[in-house]
Parts: sequence; C-alpha cells; structure tokens
Amino acid sequence: MNRIWTVLITFGAIPVLAQAPVTLTAADYARAEKFMGYNVNPLVDHGSVRPHWLPGDRFWYRDTTGGGSQFIVVDAAANGAHTPAFDHSKLAAALSMAAGTAFNPRRLPFTEIEFSDDQQSVSFNAAGKRWKCGRDGSQCVAEKDASPSGAPRTDAPSPDKKRTAFIRDYNLWVRDVATGKETQLTKYGAKDFGYATDNAGWTHSERAIVRWSPDSKKIATFQQDQRGVGEMVLMETRVGHPKVQAWKYPLPGDQVVTTIQRVIIDVDDPHVVRLQMPADQHRSTLCDDLACRGPWEDVQWSPDHAHLAFVSTSRDHKSAQLRIADALTGQVRDVMEETVPTFFESGNGRVNWRYLPDSNEIVWFSERDNWGQLYLYDLATGKLKNQITAGAGNVTQLLSVDEKNRMLYFLGVGREKNRDPYFVHLYRVGFDGKNLALLTPEDATHEISLSPSGRYFVDSYSKPDVAPVTVLKDADGKLISAIEKTDISRLLAAGWKSPQQIVVKARDGVTDLYGLLFKPVNFDPSKKYPIVNHIYPGPQTGSVGSRNFAAARGDAQALAEVGFIVVEIDGMGTPWRSKKFHEAYFGDLGDNTLPDQVAGMKELGQRYPWIDIDRAGIWGHSGGGFAAADAMFRYPDFFKVGISEAGNHDNRDYEDDWGEKWQGLLQPKPGGGDNYDSQANQNIAKNLKGHLLLAHGTMDDNVPPSNTLLVVNELIKANKDFDLIMLPNRTHRFANEPYMVRRRWDYFVRYLLGAEPPHGYELQTPPPETPPESLAGS
Repeated sequence: MNRIWTVLITFGAIPVLAQAPVTLTAADYARAEKFMGYNVNPLVDHGSVRPHWLPGDRFWYRDTTGGGSQFIVVDAAANGAHTPAFDHSKLAAALSMAAGTAFNPRRLPFTEIEFSDDQQSVSFNAAGKRWKCGRDGSQCVAEKDASPSGAPRTDAPSPDKKRTAFIRDYNLWVRDVATGKETQLTKYGAKDFGYATDNAGWTHSERAIVRWSPDSKKIATFQQDQRGVGEMVLMETRVGHPKVQAWKYPLPGDQVVTTIQRVIIDVDDPHVVRLQMPADQHRSTLCDDLACRGPWEDVQWSPDHAHLAFVSTSRDHKSAQLRIADALTGQVRDVMEETVPTFFESGNGRVNWRYLPDSNEIVWFSERDNWGQLYLYDLATGKLKNQITAGAGNVTQLLSVDEKNRMLYFLGVGREKNRDPYFVHLYRVGFDGKNLALLTPEDATHEISLSPSGRYFVDSYSKPDVAPVTVLKDADGKLISAIEKTDISRLLAAGWKSPQQIVVKARDGVTDLYGLLFKPVNFDPSKKYPIVNHIYPGPQTGSVGSRNFAAARGDAQALAEVGFIVVEIDGMGTPWRSKKFHEAYFGDLGDNTLPDQVAGMKELGQRYPWIDIDRAGIWGHSGGGFAAADAMFRYPDFFKVGISEAGNHDNRDYEDDWGEKWQGLLQPKPGGGDNYDSQANQNIAKNLKGHLLLAHGTMDDNVPPSNTLLVVNELIKANKDFDLIMLPNRTHRFANEPYMVRRRWDYFVRYLLGAEPPHGYELQTPPPETPPESLAGS
C-alpha cells in the first residue's frame, strides 16, 4: 500500500510558549491558502508577456486577464502595431466543430502556437492532437505528428526545421519532417556508451543533446561513456515484487566517472568524424550537466560550418580550455585556457563566450578581477587583445554580438550605484570597451527579449513590489510603443500585499545582504511574531530568486498568514555579486550561508520589536533541506524548529559534479576521513535540541533518499527525537504538494507558534492550467 511513513514524537525538553495554548481553525488555514500561487496568480491581468519572435521583426505573445486570454501579434517595424494573431471566435468555432468539443474563444485549450511559413495558419496542441487552423478561422484540421513542435520533446529539430534528431537503441537517428522517413546516423552505440545521451546522475532523460550546424547538414554531439560507472538504485513502493530503478550515478571520489567522446556527424552522407583528442569530462562551464535546461551551449559552429569551437572543463571545474575542431578531419587545436583557484563559470544562465571566426576573435568571460567581465582575444594566437567591460558589477548574460558594427549587447547586475545589486539591466558596448550605454534606465529589474535582427527588444521591468510594465524599444533604447501594463487591482482587492525588501549585514558586519520579508496581511505591530527563514544557500542560486514582481513566491506569504514573519536572505556564497562573495564558503559546503542567516535574523530582531527572535525556525528543500538540518545541528540554541525536505545531507552521497565543483575533489586525510567530513550533516546530528521534521521522496532520482536516512540513523544512535515523512514514489519535487505544504504549516504552528493546527486541513490541488511553482533547488 502506498502509505506515508510518519514518526511523530513530541520533544518535551523545550518549552514552546509561556502562554495559554491557542487552536487555529480551518478558516485560518483557508485564509492563508488564499495567498497560494494558484489562487493569486489568476488575479493578475496583463501580467506575463513572453515574446515569440517571427520573421520581419514581428512577435506574438499571449495576454491573460480575468476574462480569459488572447494571442496578439506586434509588428516592431510598424511602430509596434498590435493585431490579433488570428480570429479567436472563428478559430474556436472551427476547432469546436473539428474536435467535437465546444471551446470558448477567450479560453482556448492551448498556450503556444506556431505560425506556418506563409503566416496564413497557426498550429498548436489541443485535445490530444496537433491542429492546423487558418488564421481567419476558416477551418481546423488534425495534423500528422510531423512538425518539430509536434515532435517528441526528446527530439532536436534542425535550424531549417526539415529534420529532427532523436535517439534509438543508443544511436542517433534523424527523421524527415515532411515524409517521416527515418535515417540511422551512427552505429555501434551500446548501453552505457550511447550517442547524444544525457545523464548527469542527478538528472537523466532521453533528450538528444546535439548542436546542429547552421546549414542543417552536420551535427556536433558525443558518445557518452558510462562503462564502469557506479549506479544508483531506487525501489518503488507497490504490492508484490518491487520494481527497481537503476541508472549510472557517479559520486565524488569515484575513480571512474562519466566522460564524453566528441564527434561530428555528416547528416546527408551519414558518417561519424571522431575528434582527435582524449575523452572529455562530462562537465560544462555553466551548470552540473552538459546541457543546462536548454541547448548545449559550450559548443558553437562557425558560420560556414567548417569548424567547431567548444570548451573542455576539468573535472574539478577549475580549468576551462577553448578548442577549435576541423569538421572534416576531426583535428583539434587548443586556443586558450583559463585556470582559477576555486571554480570557473562562463556566465549566469547562459555561456558568455563567443566564437567569431569572421574577425578571427573570441569574446571570453572571466571573473579574474573579482567581477564577471568580457574580454576580447585573438583567435589565432590565443592572446588577449583588450578588456571589454570593467568596473564593479557583473556581466551576467551576453545576449547578442553585432559583428558588423562591433557592438555587444549584454545583461548586467550591480553596475548602477544606489540600486538593488540584483536588478538586471541591458547594456551595449563596443568591442574596444568604449561607448558603454545603459539601454534600460528604469530603476527596476528588466527581462529582455532581443529580436533576431538585433534592431529591437522587448523590455518587461518590475520590482518585487512593483508590477511589470512591458515596452518595445529599438536597439538604441528608444521607446517605440507600450505593450502591456500589468493590472493588479483585483489582486489588491483580495487583500494582497507585497513583500518588504530588506537589507541586513553579513557575518562580517560590513557586507550588505539583500532579501525579502513577508508579514501577515492583518499584521499587528503590537504583537510578537515567530520568525521563519526559508533558505536556499546556493552556491548556484539563492533564497530569493528573481527580483521580478510575483504574486506568489512559493508559500512564503501563505505561511506568514498563519502567524509568522517569513524571511528570505541571499547570504554570502550565492551568485550575482562579486566573485569573492560567491566563493565565500568554497570547500566548506557545511557553511550553507548559516552565519549570514543568523546574523541577519538577529539584526531584524533588534530592528523590529514585533519579531520574537527567541522563536526562530527554518525550512528548505533540496539544498535548502541540507541547510535547514545543518542549521538545527550547528545552531541548536538559536533555531528551535526546522523542516528539512529532500536534503543532500552528505555530498559524498550526491552526484559527483555538484560536490566536486563546490567542495573540491575528494581528498583522504592522513589520519583518516577526508575533506568532505565537515559538510556531512549526519556527523553533527547529535547536536539536535529542537524540533526537526525530515521529509524525502522514496523515488527521488535527484537527491537519493539515503541522504536523509544517513541523518536518521545518527539521530537514532544519539537517542534524539525527530519527525520523519517518507513520501512513497515521489521524486524530488514535492515541496508544493498540498499534503507537504499542510504538514509544513502544521509543524511550525505546533512547535513554533505554540498553537494547535486544524486537524487534517486539505489544501486544494492547483488546477491543471496553473501548475504549482517548483520550490526545489538543484
């Protein structure tokens, strides 16, 4: 039987409150639930503009209001003229007739569309089929599942959209979109030695990892070698014989880890050119996988598809080697290498190096001067020509390179004085570092979408407490037209209030830390509120996340409504600030920014008399789960209650890329043990004094559940009381599952607020069209 195992033990040594017990009711929880994302997000009108660019500097987006949604096309070259993407009423009628189901023109059953080459029809997925409808609504017909958009998500469409690449039996194949004909490109692929396969251990899929050449005639990919790599094993909860899931999952210190053998494949005359170099590490300059939630970015083709540039990253992420391969012969030339003492990264969210063979140059990203900057190198010699950007603040993402005019367009943070250092702005600068221009002057954080031509961009800017405004600008930053202004009047009418932006000092008493504070809507400054820290310690991100406006940030506001002050603080060791800030606890993952969290919370307790700093709690998921348990063990007299979900409590039991990048390669110590001992939560579990709830999914294929059981075992050895929830057959992302949210609220209410929660309150499952936001970390 699928049953949630629960150990419920009252830890009686700590008094909860010196006051009469209080009972919360279902009405109290219902009031809090009003502020969950699935309830507040629909109250935002014109809230999300996601441009999808079309030929001719046009784009479409979907506009949503309480009355439904509509698809709109904007012509940037025509001063931002707006027109409907299609006749909504007629298309709804035609689709209703074709599908045999009535559809409301303002609530059509799809959110994405694809325009035909002649722009006369749109295609979309609805009612289990792929449809093609005339933009005039004349007719809708079910298509054969042959277009790139209708192809399996594991396929990789070619640039000309005429073919898609996919994996079958460990080999790479292509499918002709028009005819459906399939052609095998590689041979001799085998289990644990397949082509284009992606398995980082913590994530694994059948998605084909490739980089098509610009002319759609060649494919750069690799043969992934996992022969001899250790496995991870999970077992489903079921009646009868269990079903076992096993896959390759290398760990820090393993002698054999995943490697890749790089190849280039000719598609028209199927044959493989193997690059003449040793096997590369399964690493990237951006994340702990080869393809980081998107395309394979550390690989770039020359415009004439004759050469391939790529970066090889060392196992410990300290060295990045730029190389150029000849696509015909497979010969490889080393161009330049950068080695750093801690970890090398090439950007934040996307790689920032660019291969520019037409001018025989390379744009390179480095944090060598303590900030993320761009540098220009000579492609032939590998020598530095000049530094492009300089000064305080980071280049985060290089969006576009205008080779003709020798200009770069990039996103940056921390470059504008007296502004939140996490606010993102768009800049333009010359290859020579001159003529730096701020193209988005508004004091806010900016989401940018550049047109493929580079002549225009869409800018949606906001703050955590200021709703977005979306505008269209030209490449000089000149306003062309307004697109949408978000309307939150219905949200405000429902009682919503924005979080408070806070600044506190770090552990050193000098460095400013930034975060958000959530108070109950009916906040009473004469009362004393317990404080709960929602933590994600990094190192690849922080607790707050984006500084964009959001009606809900997980359940932070909802938890505050139950009776708490909730804080999120980006401590030292998280990205987006200086390199020194980011590497603050390199080699010491057990730090988890906790000295900063404690210092910041104590400062808030002194600043605001309505915070009861003697009733401090903490919770987190994934890396946050690691940090929350760590907090309960390292600061047992400060944190009284903690909830640790899906935590990677010992990174020797987590995938190799993560620990070896942030903690370093595993090194045995002469007297026994190794350099990972200090970060292992089970080694300090005996320090627990307060109330700790541990939770983990039994089929977590990101962070294996054995991480939590290691801590459980040591707590039992130390004769400590704790609570445990094992969620059968759940994977890593259960933080927003209604049952887990309710248990989280219950735990803080009972042990931090000193009240009795309503028995068995059931949160409503989010409707399918508004899936819950993920709170999971790595």
